[in-house]
Amino acid sequence: MTQLTLIVFILAIILNASANILIKASAYRSGEMGAEDFIKLLLNPWLIAGLASFGLAFIAYRHVLSQNVPLSIAYPIMTSLGFIIVLIASRIFFQENLDWVQYAGIAMMIIGLWLVASRMTAAQ
Repeated sequence: MTQLTLIVFILAIILNASANILIKASAYRSGEMGAEDFIKLLLNPWLIAGLASFGLAFIAYRHVLSQNVPLSIAYPIMTSLGFIIVLIASRIFFQENLDWVQYAGIAMMIIGLWLVASRMTAAQ
């Protein structure tokens, strides 16, 4: 994997996780919305930013896959790192509680990521 592909891959991961966080921010304290609030929802800047982040993440991830990075390696790394970023951001920005089981899960995911990523160099 070239340095540019690695940078684009990291950008894709961050954009994907950011999209989920931004969409949560668009729903934060909004409660249930009726049909009359639909236009307001579509114009919500947090939602627009989240959708744009998903789109940019999609383009960046597609670029990474076009560089002969195996999907069997790229996808687990992208989703696992995104999951970890979202868990940490949920705790920081939305004061969601994480218990020891979730922290243990994060630790196991990091170990799993290390194992999967170690195959990245072997696969090339």
